[in-house]
Amino acid sequence: MNTEPSNKNSPLILARRLVKRYRIGDSDVLALAAVSMQIDRGEMVAITGPSGSGKSTLMNIIGCLDSPDSGSYLLNGTDVAKLSDDGLAKIRSRYIGFVFQNFNLLPRLSALENVELPLLYSGRRDATQAAGQALEMVGLGNRLKHEPSQLSGGQRQRVAIARALANNPDIILADEPTGNLDSRAGRDILELFHRLHDQERTIVIVTHDAGVARHCGREMQIRDGQIVIQIEHAHVGRDELMATA
Repeated sequence: MNTEPSNKNSPLILARRLVKRYRIGDSDVLALAAVSMQIDRGEMVAITGPSGSGKSTLMNIIGCLDSPDSGSYLLNGTDVAKLSDDGLAKIRSRYIGFVFQNFNLLPRLSALENVELPLLYSGRRDATQAAGQALEMVGLGNRLKHEPSQLSGGQRQRVAIARALANNPDIILADEPTGNLDSRAGRDILELFHRLHDQERTIVIVTHDAGVARHCGREMQIRDGQIVIQIEHAHVGRDELMATA
C-alpha cells in the first residue's frame, strides 16, 4: 500500500466512524465510539475532554501511534488506518511532529543532539544543520550546547517543539504542552504555537485546559468516546489571549 500522502486537495485529517476497544481484565472498554472528524490544512485545533474521555486514544490514532479497530483515517487523502507497524512508523517520522507534556528529552544529550537524533535515525545527511535551524526558529540558537538540566521548563519544551519541527512535518501534535509549565512559560509556549500557526502550520493540541483551548480556532470536546460538541472560537486578538492565558 502506498504510504505517501499526496492529495493536496483533500482535508489533512479525515476520520470516519473510528472505533477502538481495549481489553482490561475480563472486560472490553469502548474508548472510541464511531468518532468522525475533519481537520483542514493550516488549522489550529484543540481536542478537549476529561481523563478517560477518549482524547488520548484519538490522539494516538491521529498520530499513527495506534490503529482503530474499525473505521477509516485518511491522512492527506491516504487511508492509514490499516497500515502495518512499519507503515505507521514511516508516516510518523515524516509527516507528524510530536510535542509531549514531559518533554521526553534525553538528559545526557545537548539541545542540539536531542533535536538531531531523530533526524539521524531517518537518514538525514544535513541533520546537524536542520537541528540548529529548528532551535533558532524557537529562540534557542544560543542554547545549542546546553543539556536539559541546564534549561528551564519552558526552554526544554522549546527544544521538544524544535525536535517536532525539524523534519518539517505536516502536523504538529501536542499533548498537554503547557501541563508541566508555570503560567509565564505556558504563555510563551502558546505564543510560539501562534507564530507557527501564522506560518500556516497545522497544529492539534490535546488538552484538558479550557484556557489553552481558547487559543485555537476550533475546539472538539470528547466525552465517553464521542465528540459531543465542536466550538468555533471567536477571533480574539493575540495580545488579549496572552493577557488572559
